[in-house]
Amino acid sequence: MHAEAELAQGPACSDGRDVQPDATPRESAIWRALASVADPEIPVLSILDLGIVRYVHWRDTPGPHVGITPTYSGCPATELIRTAVHDRLAAEGYANVTIEQVLAPPWSTDWLTSAARAKLAAFGIAPPASAAERARGAVPVLCPRCGSSATRRVSEFGSTPCKAHYSCRDCLEPFDHFKCL
Repeated sequence: MHAEAELAQGPACSDGRDVQPDATPRESAIWRALASVADPEIPVLSILDLGIVRYVHWRDTPGPHVGITPTYSGCPATELIRTAVHDRLAAEGYANVTIEQVLAPPWSTDWLTSAARAKLAAFGIAPPASAAERARGAVPVLCPRCGSSATRRVSEFGSTPCKAHYSCRDCLEPFDHFKCL
């Protein structure tokens, strides 16, 4: 089981920020377990990196309640994520897990952690612009391979519906861009 010292640290995303500061020790342990659940479409990202886990509650119930928000309506990975969450928590010994779909407010790419954005770029996917970047005006899509802003959209749809296909005019490499939602 989890050491008490580890439980006292609290849940955090891979970029170090607390995801639920008021979590109980057993809720914190569940947050840590969820950090290892990978997104089935972009396996370098965890579901915590994506920001789709909304809450973990386990108070006066026979098992934990985990709220997840799909990245968009009809996302084909949603059911796979639900199954992965259930399986991961079952492997940790948690029974009676309730996974609840939370639709409001809708997920946004602004919920991606800074670590997620760095992982996307390292994996060869141009990350979406942040809300602060978009507020400053048009943001070029940078090539994740060479960093050039001389890029062009080839297709609105890339390897998955949440990505667009781009190419770089400098290094001539094709790449996906995670769309801003």
